[in-house]
Amino acid sequence: MTIRLGLPSKGRLRDKTAAWFAERGVTIENAGAEREYAGRVRGVEGVELVLLSAAEIPRELAAGRLHLGVTGEDLVQEKIPDWRRVVTLAAPLGFGHADLIVAVPAAWVDVETMSDLDAVAADFRARHGFSLRVATKYHLLARRFFARHGVADYRLVDSQGATEGVAKNRTAEAIVDITSSGETLRANHLKILADGLILRSQANLCVSRAAPWDAPRRALAERLEGALGVRLLEKASATP
Repeated sequence: MTIRLGLPSKGRLRDKTAAWFAERGVTIENAGAEREYAGRVRGVEGVELVLLSAAEIPRELAAGRLHLGVTGEDLVQEKIPDWRRVVTLAAPLGFGHADLIVAVPAAWVDVETMSDLDAVAADFRARHGFSLRVATKYHLLARRFFARHGVADYRLVDSQGATEGVAKNRTAEAIVDITSSGETLRANHLKILADGLILRSQANLCVSRAAPWDAPRRALAERLEGALGVRLLEKASATP
């Protein structure tokens, strides 16, 4: 009987996650070669380590195949439409900070707010015969945010990388993307709308409400709580 902990498999997020656990006496170790996606947890019994991409962890939490996982809040909210029902953010980890924002070309001097963008979108269709394009990989969060601000005449364009370059390359007119310093946006002549902040995100230790939390697993979670200094059980369902 174990509880399954999903952690990022590579990159700075994995390194910082491992350091966060190590500071609390819980060591994350590779089980094989350095590039092998396998590992183990030392310092607390009964925890099975699962290494996945940060984008896969929300799906596994929602399905109940992971009891706990570390991933970004932006990914949780984007990947799980009803995330509050099945996943709880137990502890912000203090790294992986990024803002999910709406940005437009800096040359659009009359566009400073979402209301301005709505007006531009209507004019854009009249001028060009098609909807203003917004490049993003955050389709769910973008749609909800645009609807909340009354922006309707636009089309989302999927972008899985180098989103900041789409306006320059004329494949989209605006973007919804994450940024930490804003330097890449400025380098690509983009500006964030004054009310264009969708979400302030960071890495979180998440608890699945969909995973089985029977008595033996709750006992294991209590041990992990003691090691990490984070409340977990009250964040989880008592579903057997």
